[in-house]
Amino acid sequence: MNRMKRLLCLGLICYFCCLSMIVYGNEKTSPFYLAELKCENLIDPLGIDNVTPHFSWKLKGDGWKGGQTYYEIQVASDSILLVQDKADLWNTGKLKSKTSVMVPYRGKTLTSRSLCYWRVRVWDAKKQASSWSPVARFGVGILDQSQMKGEYIGASVEGGKICAPILRKKVKLTQGETSFLHVNTLGYHEIYINGRKVGEDVLTPAVSHLSKRSLIVTYDITPYLREGENDLLIWLGQGWYKTTTFGAAYEGPLVKAELDVLRNGKWEVVTKTDGSWYGRESGYSDTGTWRALQFGGERVDGRILPRDLSTQALDKMKWTPVVKVNVPDHIASPQMCEINKIHQILQAVSVKKLGESLWLVDMGKVQTGWFEMQMPILPAGHEVIMEYSDNLTKDGEFDKQGESDIYISGGKQGEYFRNKFNHHAFRYVRISNLPQKPETGAMKSLQIYGDYKQTATFECSDADLNAIHQMIQYTMKCLTFSGYMVDCPHLERAGYGGDGNSSTMSLQTMYDVAPTFENWVQTWGDSMREGGSLPHVGPNPGAGGGGPYWCGFFVQAPWRTYVNYNDPRLIEKYYSQMKEWFKYVDKYTVDGLLKRWPDTKYRDWYLGDWLAPMGVDAGNQASVDLVSNCFISECLSTMYKTAITLGKREEAEEFAIRREKLNKLIHQTFYRADEGIYSTGSQLDMCYPMLVGVVPDSLYNKVKENVVAMTEEKYKGHIAVGLVGVPILTEWAVRNKQVDFFYQMMKKRDYPGYLYMIDHGATATWEYWSGERSRVHNCYNGIGTWFYQAVGGIRLDEAKPGYRHFYVDPQIPNGVTWTKVTKESPYGTIAVNWELQGKQLNLQLIVPAGTTATVCIPNNAVSYKMNEKKMSVKKQTVDVEAGHYEFLFNLK
Repeated sequence: MNRMKRLLCLGLICYFCCLSMIVYGNEKTSPFYLAELKCENLIDPLGIDNVTPHFSWKLKGDGWKGGQTYYEIQVASDSILLVQDKADLWNTGKLKSKTSVMVPYRGKTLTSRSLCYWRVRVWDAKKQASSWSPVARFGVGILDQSQMKGEYIGASVEGGKICAPILRKKVKLTQGETSFLHVNTLGYHEIYINGRKVGEDVLTPAVSHLSKRSLIVTYDITPYLREGENDLLIWLGQGWYKTTTFGAAYEGPLVKAELDVLRNGKWEVVTKTDGSWYGRESGYSDTGTWRALQFGGERVDGRILPRDLSTQALDKMKWTPVVKVNVPDHIASPQMCEINKIHQILQAVSVKKLGESLWLVDMGKVQTGWFEMQMPILPAGHEVIMEYSDNLTKDGEFDKQGESDIYISGGKQGEYFRNKFNHHAFRYVRISNLPQKPETGAMKSLQIYGDYKQTATFECSDADLNAIHQMIQYTMKCLTFSGYMVDCPHLERAGYGGDGNSSTMSLQTMYDVAPTFENWVQTWGDSMREGGSLPHVGPNPGAGGGGPYWCGFFVQAPWRTYVNYNDPRLIEKYYSQMKEWFKYVDKYTVDGLLKRWPDTKYRDWYLGDWLAPMGVDAGNQASVDLVSNCFISECLSTMYKTAITLGKREEAEEFAIRREKLNKLIHQTFYRADEGIYSTGSQLDMCYPMLVGVVPDSLYNKVKENVVAMTEEKYKGHIAVGLVGVPILTEWAVRNKQVDFFYQMMKKRDYPGYLYMIDHGATATWEYWSGERSRVHNCYNGIGTWFYQAVGGIRLDEAKPGYRHFYVDPQIPNGVTWTKVTKESPYGTIAVNWELQGKQLNLQLIVPAGTTATVCIPNNAVSYKMNEKKMSVKKQTVDVEAGHYEFLFNLK
């Protein structure tokens, strides 16, 4: 019967496709087509957190140069209706608009559990129509937790250890019926249906501020079902849900879930979590407190661990009724960011014997994720210990960092260890109590990060720059997972705002992480305390050090996400809370300048810059006060732009006036006229006032010259900033076209510098310029933008976000002869290739559909051609539409 239904549906789709060709046959068809359909910046999300989603698409193909002039979106409750051209939820009709990013839904009111299908087509200025896009879908999640059926359940102590249990329920279902499983866990989970793991996600759900919010993940389990009785397993892990972090209500992880089936257009609840479920221990347990430096690892007992999850095998096991747990009221909302996935598998490159039954394994480079190892046959109960580190000491000794796992042998052939609900950041594994040498092929490192795409590439004639760029870009992947970005994945695993502020522009240039920031900023909003006080870490399971630059991530990240992705959701959602934070700033402002605010249980320290090189007095109080107040000035500028974008002009003017007064006061207080410096005269203390508009025009060149001279004389041409200073110095260099000044700092091979890291074995950036502690960290990644904005020459236009309009203005370092850069924007791929041959500069440019660019003419150009046409050098710029261009500049 089901086979007949499928054949009938297939026949109808073919029929209506042919009918559509007849109906629309008179339209001019275009060689361009539509791709990368997204809803809420996600591909086919099954459970979004609102009823007014946004749609985005890209124009591809050879015929896109004219761009989009009209679009038509259709949304229906069934994909068949779309093929029939009967969009029962929304049909825009042929609407004149160039917008193709974040188009808001304006159809019939949607509700929780709405399952919708959509497609789009466009026309260019010549009225050539694209074909309809492929059909995409989205589901509205459970928006009100009171609507979610089920109770929070966990394993009972009678069933064994409760920190990573397996919970089981048998349920009768009809094969082929659309079936969705909504899962809300306090802790991690994996879903298994009839012995098969559902989806590729790992370490699910993403992070949240668990004392305020937990996340709901929705799965389409239809392909996993069989006719009749089905085995539903939810395998739980504690993760962040502990008494030591968020004051967990139970010693083990908990889950609330419901399984819904779509019948006759309506969802029916087939089963839910309640006292009828059964549980048992899995053999996994967590050994860490998940406080800083205490993440430990996992203890896996092979004598208990089930290798076969088939119904036959499960029926032979002992099961115990679950317990129902009363959980304090909190928000439960759909997860709005990418899942985590295993993206790369590394094989061990070497094994060294350190002693009796003691081995050192080198995986070749540092990686964030899981370790997997095939075990030899060992006696039952034999314990093998695996310790992890990202580094060896100067003497070649294993550098213990508090990460370790234990595997207890089940005494059988074919056993293997693999992490499940914890992860590590490591290059080296020290294995002890293993009587025989492990083969390199028996060990793997599984790299885990969010399921986001890389959106930028850089290559140039300088191998050193390529190596630095590659290290920065790789580090980003090691740090960005679970819906946030961490300072380091192993020692603290914290979403520090200062580290985030420092590297947001680099990360958002290199990767498509708008959904990551949707989740991460949400944790910051949930972490705000009464009176607008913010922590230094989001989510906030405990105190973390920082300063205003850390808290102000909550202001900067929403705006930067809007600018990079043309995604306005965060500035719209959190603007009022951003203003609340400024009330807290006002509370500790004395005579117009921000002063130190008090430490709290959730926040400590008060920093300016952090981890600058030796010899830079970043802790000097005058420097801390200058940096903090310059940052407030920058935040006021961001608030002005945000208010303007949201149509709040009066509030915008208030922010502008306040910033102008602050800038004058900063100059009066910190400028030392006798020396022509601000505060301590460090690179950061000099560049930040210039960047935020503190320095009067009459003094600007003098201060700029002093920065360059001081860098050469005092710091011997080296970079001399820390976490806060790196992106500020980078942005200052780009704006002031100080490309050779910055380039020579990049080329330094001694301390401090990026090549110093690489020459000393770094595969990811360090926490300290000297290499102390963490060897995979987020301190110094803010230079990532320089490769694209300066050397590649691609710069954003904030007035037209998402690269709707951009500037092309390469800054060519003395010694670099060619560069190839691509940037995948929300509209398509921007490409800049330039090559310098003697006195001639060849620049090739691709401007994607839906965008425009302004190409800046080199100051030393005496003549040039664009696509072989002679152009006038009297104008400093030339504006271009979408298309391919070749510029040939003759230079002095």
